[in-house]
Amino acid sequence: MVRIISRLNVGGPAIQAITLTRRLEPLGYDTTLIRGREDPDEGNMDYLAEELGVKPVLVGWLRRNPGFHDALALVSLVRRLRRARPVIVHTHAAKAGTLGRAAALLAYRRGRRPILVHTFHGHSLSGYFSERRNALYRRIERFLARRTDRLIAVSDEVRDELVALEVAEPERFEVIPLGFDLGPFLVGEPERTKRRAALRAEFGIAEDATVVTLVARLAPIKRVDRFLSLANRLSDAPDVAFVIVGDGELRESLRSSATAGALAQRLVWAGFRRDMPDVYFASDVVVQTSDNEGTPVALIEAQAAGVPAVSTAVGGVARAIIEGETGRVIPVGADDAMVSAIRRYVDDPELRAAHGAQARPHAERTFALDALLSSLDGLYRSLLDRR
Repeated sequence: MVRIISRLNVGGPAIQAITLTRRLEPLGYDTTLIRGREDPDEGNMDYLAEELGVKPVLVGWLRRNPGFHDALALVSLVRRLRRARPVIVHTHAAKAGTLGRAAALLAYRRGRRPILVHTFHGHSLSGYFSERRNALYRRIERFLARRTDRLIAVSDEVRDELVALEVAEPERFEVIPLGFDLGPFLVGEPERTKRRAALRAEFGIAEDATVVTLVARLAPIKRVDRFLSLANRLSDAPDVAFVIVGDGELRESLRSSATAGALAQRLVWAGFRRDMPDVYFASDVVVQTSDNEGTPVALIEAQAAGVPAVSTAVGGVARAIIEGETGRVIPVGADDAMVSAIRRYVDDPELRAAHGAQARPHAERTFALDALLSSLDGLYRSLLDRR
């Protein structure tokens, strides 16, 4: 099998691609992971690949933004697929999905091509580009979808959005939720308290403060500016601190903004972190403010760590959070409601504890890695049987 992803930047798709490459091996899948190159401000998950003993193959021309290098990446992928002759090619996310599937079709146009599987971890067909470019990308996705043996969506909501965009019919999709090794987040007391205090000390946050955290790339679609605006409206609450974990193209403009400046010492810019369990242990509520998402990994990890979450109602968030039980799901643009939801957690430690206690088993049950492995194994075998 060949698995292709455009880059191993910090986030759920990279975690999935690396983890599946290793964890499917005992089930009989010999996988080569092909990856592209990240932008300097995206960070990467190379450390996870090293921890799991995965050695990705780099195609340097495979990058996030479109350009002349896409043609060179396509040629490189065609050559690698011809050499590898995989039975299955599984692509992840938009760029790798386009170039990876096109390469497989070109590499075997005179012979029996491999089984093609593509996972939509979300989509960039609305909210990212101009309408003209979105229309072009939708036509490309429809063309490739007709030639893909199985399309995977990480949630019902992502599938429904793609169906509404006429990418493919509902029956062409398999909904397979994300799955993660959540063990590092399932830490008991007193270890959790110790690590919570240590990270707060590093950030300069008092032990008795209430911490509201955002984990996101500093990119337009993540609406970090919305988080800063919400934080300013909450800054009248005593002993509240705000933490932003992540980096990206908007780093300088966000950090120099008036809304960030107004928060002064109450705001911590933490950058990329590898100690994500400790980030959640140090937090009291985790917030997501995006305009578009697949299934945000931060919300899953936060709940596994026993922290309630508040998020805009985008992508698969409604599956990630049980509304009113493990957190709150608020319509995009309803900032007054979002402020109220966060404020209630800030003001009510007992509510935070109750929802956090329910969040942990929900995350374990809904996003188990073993369930993901079983679902993919079943899908692959059914496609192989048909072939």
